[in-house]
Amino acid sequence: MNYNAISIITLYKKEVQRFIKIPLQTIVAPAGTSLLFLVIFTTAIGSVRVDYPLNDFKSFLFPGLIMMTIIQNAFMNNSSSILMSKVQGNIVDLLMPPLSNIEIIVAFTLAGITRGIVVAVSCGLVMLPFVDVSFFSVAIIIIFAVLASAIMSLVGLISGIWAEKWDHLGTVGNFVIVPLSFLSGTFYSITVLPEKLQAASLFNPFFYMIDGFRYGFLGSSDTSIYVALNVLIFTCIILTVISYLMLLTGYKLRA
Repeated sequence: MNYNAISIITLYKKEVQRFIKIPLQTIVAPAGTSLLFLVIFTTAIGSVRVDYPLNDFKSFLFPGLIMMTIIQNAFMNNSSSILMSKVQGNIVDLLMPPLSNIEIIVAFTLAGITRGIVVAVSCGLVMLPFVDVSFFSVAIIIIFAVLASAIMSLVGLISGIWAEKWDHLGTVGNFVIVPLSFLSGTFYSITVLPEKLQAASLFNPFFYMIDGFRYGFLGSSDTSIYVALNVLIFTCIILTVISYLMLLTGYKLRA
């Protein structure tokens, strides 16, 4: 094993152990929230439309809820870690060791992916007894889960570097991440929206995460699966470059 691999694995293990130590907050709570959303929405739909096929709606909602938790938790994993280190004044523990910028990005991204996948599995297991789940393509499910986790890990890394206090991070989460994830087709198909809103949804990268992930379960999507894949890969590359430049210049990291 070479030195670079050891550096990445060590930092990766540190970040994974950080969220594993508080499983009720990082794993159990998101799963419970997803189940709550499932119960609320299916109950609301059932009470309004008696003839609505609730089993079909549950199957549609299932992947959307899982992806929503992936988006939010992969983001929180890296953003909270970086900002906490800055606030506590121990960010030097990350900057002083002989770690390259690429090693830092890879380790944090892998940690975010791990948390995203762990939370996704826990959410799926909790909701599974209440939903008739079908699997059209397990490979596509895994690809979009990993891509979405990687993207949100990078967004979290960038946000953590940019933020100077918890209010800043809360602003990003509450006014950017949550609204975009809710308005990306989590609870509905964008085909029910007016044409202008459908067009606007195509500029929301979260839409492609959810749409592609849902395709892996249902075999149908609101847009081309190849378009979704290309958009997410391009977004991941752009965010990686931004993260690298922020680390390279020491933006808000070095006094």
